[in-house]
Amino acid sequence: MSLHLLQDRALAELCQARPGETRLGQVVKLASQFGDYQQASASGCRFALLGVPEQIGPMANCGKGGAHQGWQAFLRIFLNLQSNQYLAGEEVLLLGRLDCDDLQPAGTLEDLRHQCGLLDQRLVHVLKEIFAAGLTPILIGGGHNNAYGLIRACSEYLGQPLAVTNFDPHGDFRQMEGRHSGNPFRYACHEGYLSHYAILGLHEQKNSREALEALGECGFPWYSIQQLRWRRELSFEQAMEKVCAYLQASNRPIGLELDMDAISDMPTSAITSAGMSLDDAIHYVYRMAEQKQVQYLHLAEAAPERHPSGPDAGARVTGQALAELVCTFIRARR
Repeated sequence: MSLHLLQDRALAELCQARPGETRLGQVVKLASQFGDYQQASASGCRFALLGVPEQIGPMANCGKGGAHQGWQAFLRIFLNLQSNQYLAGEEVLLLGRLDCDDLQPAGTLEDLRHQCGLLDQRLVHVLKEIFAAGLTPILIGGGHNNAYGLIRACSEYLGQPLAVTNFDPHGDFRQMEGRHSGNPFRYACHEGYLSHYAILGLHEQKNSREALEALGECGFPWYSIQQLRWRRELSFEQAMEKVCAYLQASNRPIGLELDMDAISDMPTSAITSAGMSLDDAIHYVYRMAEQKQVQYLHLAEAAPERHPSGPDAGARVTGQALAELVCTFIRARR
């Protein structure tokens, strides 16, 4: 089986109950409570939380490890938030994690990229069943390589290509040299799963000439952090309006992507001190999630062990950020 479902005992260990209060972890549904995803959907579940605890993709891109820890960091914070009138949690189906146990971050680049391809296959298989049940997947953890699996699964299920927005300093449009975290959108475009693609917060010096030219040849717009924050040629709000108009004009299903390494000082596979703010990231998710055709949310690259004060501090920072982003997405999709 490609999926390790979270069980009641594990959930109870993660959720810290307090008399007189109700936590999200006490309200969310578990997949083990239903015969299949269709039953979960019929019972009122709308959002499916899925973790991908892998670091193969970033390392296959000659990057750092640590992205396998994001899912667990998220759970410890999210499940202990309050269930209340703003977000009760009954619509959330907590699945568990994709099986990545046999994918080892060792060997040659060729080995790592081969493993990344195997990961793609598992993810597509699991996600197509989720989409078919009418659930909206929220994918957390692992590298941005997993955007390919999301886009492909959604595109194959719906029978049409997607329009995708990405909050990211990297276009992840590197050459098709074998699968890794730096080229998911290039592969998805080449294979016909991606027809429109817009990037907010791209860093002008963190993308190769070839990748930028390839984006241009496809007609994919991007708005750089230099334009938005440093040269102030365009406000963040104006750029988001342009992206929303681009997505709406495509008349395609929409994918919502966010790479945590866009956020200043966030522990990630490619940590930066010169990025966008967490407030910007949260507002981006809210604004984009308001679009009617949004099919999924993908939060990639959080790597707690990359925090300068150690993994415990990193888990607190990344867990809180991921939990806020997920809550924002769910509230916006109501």
